[in-house]
Amino acid sequence: MVSCKFLVRFMKAQDIIRSIEAEYLKSDLPIIYVGDTVTVGVKIREGEKFRVQPYEGVVIARRNGGINETITVRRVFQGIGVERIFLLHSPRIDKIKIVRRGRVRRAKLYYLRGRVGKATRIKQRFDRPL
Repeated sequence: MVSCKFLVRFMKAQDIIRSIEAEYLKSDLPIIYVGDTVTVGVKIREGEKFRVQPYEGVVIARRNGGINETITVRRVFQGIGVERIFLLHSPRIDKIKIVRRGRVRRAKLYYLRGRVGKATRIKQRFDRPL
């Protein structure tokens, strides 16, 4: 049995953590769904300067919520599938632009890893705005 004092102390700690995390949450993120084709602008440091490198691909997974929210973006580069996981609220993410909406029936699109060529196409969805 958990004591009431422990629960009160634990809830206060959770509230403190949420308030600290709220400062770092980005408010300008678009609504991203699995199956969307997105362009993620990633800040890359070269010497003393920063530049933004675009990474375009299909969102095959979303994970968690709050400050730890991530998306997995897959693209095919020179015939090889490349996946990158992006922390949405990271300062390294400059911007995320939705190129097209995809119509899928799964929460995770890991089956795309085993597909090649035209079999990896996802139908476009027109009922959600870009």
